[in-house]
Amino acid sequence: MTKTLASYPFLNVLLHTGPTLVMETQWLGFAGSADFRTALQETLRLARVHQVAGWVADDRRLGAVRPKDLEWTHHEILKPLNDLGVQRFAHLESEEALNRLTIDGLYRQALPDLAYEFRHFTDVEQARAWAAGQ
Repeated sequence: MTKTLASYPFLNVLLHTGPTLVMETQWLGFAGSADFRTALQETLRLARVHQVAGWVADDRRLGAVRPKDLEWTHHEILKPLNDLGVQRFAHLESEEALNRLTIDGLYRQALPDLAYEFRHFTDVEQARAWAAGQ
């Protein structure tokens, strides 16, 4: 079952229930710096409340992200997921070529700091299943 925990014009935050709880950030478009950070901080808070073990970052429709926001995401979102007990992080790449390169650079830089498994996907259902440990 899937529940919508938060909804913004640029992002849906979903919780997939089952034996393993999985948080999903489903980006719908561009978010300015303040909105981007506020939404991700709320998503991290919700992940703590629900004690998720998996995470799906659906960046396919994510708009441009500033380098300073990517750096912030590394330190304020990706690293804290280590402490939440997240075991798997599934990433669906942005459809925009420049975004894909920029965001993939963030993940490559962040990987050494991450205690959880990280994989790229092109199919959202496969990403969700893997993040749930199936």
